Amino acid sequence: MLQPDIATLSTTWNFPTRVVYGAGSLNKVARACDHAGIARPLVVTDPGLAALPVTETLGTILREAGREAGLFTDVRSNPVSANVEVGVRVLREGRHDGVVALGGGSALDCGKVIAFMAGQDRPLWDFEDVGDWWTRANADGIAPIVAIPTTAGTGSEVGRAGVITDETTHTKKIIFHPRMMPGTALLDPELTVGLPKSLTAATGMDALAHCLEAYCAPSWHPMAEGIAVEGIRLIKEALPRAFAHGADLEARGMMMVAAAMGATAFQKGLGAIHSLSHPIGAIYDTHHGLTNAVVMPYVLVYNRRQIEPKIDRLAAWLGIEGGFKGFLDWILALRVELEVPHTLHDLGVPTDRFDALAAMAVADPTAAGNPEPLDRAGANRLLAEAYSGVGL
Repeated sequence: MLQPDIATLSTTWNFPTRVVYGAGSLNKVARACDHAGIARPLVVTDPGLAALPVTETLGTILREAGREAGLFTDVRSNPVSANVEVGVRVLREGRHDGVVALGGGSALDCGKVIAFMAGQDRPLWDFEDVGDWWTRANADGIAPIVAIPTTAGTGSEVGRAGVITDETTHTKKIIFHPRMMPGTALLDPELTVGLPKSLTAATGMDALAHCLEAYCAPSWHPMAEGIAVEGIRLIKEALPRAFAHGADLEARGMMMVAAAMGATAFQKGLGAIHSLSHPIGAIYDTHHGLTNAVVMPYVLVYNRRQIEPKIDRLAAWLGIEGGFKGFLDWILALRVELEVPHTLHDLGVPTDRFDALAAMAVADPTAAGNPEPLDRAGANRLLAEAYSGVGL
């Protein structure tokens, strides 16, 4: 695997937001708003979560602290630009001065982008994560954010970006700005105790994908790489427990921390797991974490020539025998234990648009971080293997 020349390398490292961890941390949301300078928050969540007691509890806590919070729930499972546009309008009309984003990655991403767009006068896609496009933004117009995850997967609560689907092209795009990072993330494991087994598995595998791709990315960021390794260790221990015993508060807490660690680590890079998953999710509306889980072992095999020594070390650190093959077998066994579909066919993805998906995967910004260069032929090969289940 090619490594940068450390003797001549010049780079900058970043680490994210203030994190408040512990059971009952939801009760600290008013203090988090104080820290962020939010007096009139807009709570952004999804329709399903809005109907659950946690949203009412959050509103009660804010009201009792003297904050009349607005509520915005028009968030799709893969949020689209229209969700952001309506959310910005609600925020402005309600004279809200910040966002409290509550939910999984979709609600957190949408809430963050709403806060970002609150003070912008350019179109959303002018701020896609391309080059230095983020410098086009009016940084002073970005509303502050408090993030409260209710799943343990995306780590969006500590991230500086949001993924939004462009409905006109059916393309997932990353909107990035350093000021999009939440001022405080409240990690309350009690909020994930009632998460269904299927979502526990899908979001947990998303966290694993983040840590694994960050670890394997060829860029040099030893701090992020170390965080990725510890995140994988926590997931190895905690995800099967959280799946089998949803009330295991220790396992739930470990998964919340691991998810945040994955999002911290992936500033080092992502790769073909994500570059394939993004277009599949945009076209077929599949769950992002579950799609990552399906394609993960096929991408590992595709990258083997570049990453085998690193995976050998990782397997040894994790107590997995057999180096790369042992690690791959662990991934496959974990997927079976979590009832993850083995192929794209099992996920319900047809073959008729593979060439278009391959082109979109290569164009996705995460493709650049893949250890083995990803071209259209390689993406097509990966899609075919992930559909048929061959090559593992």
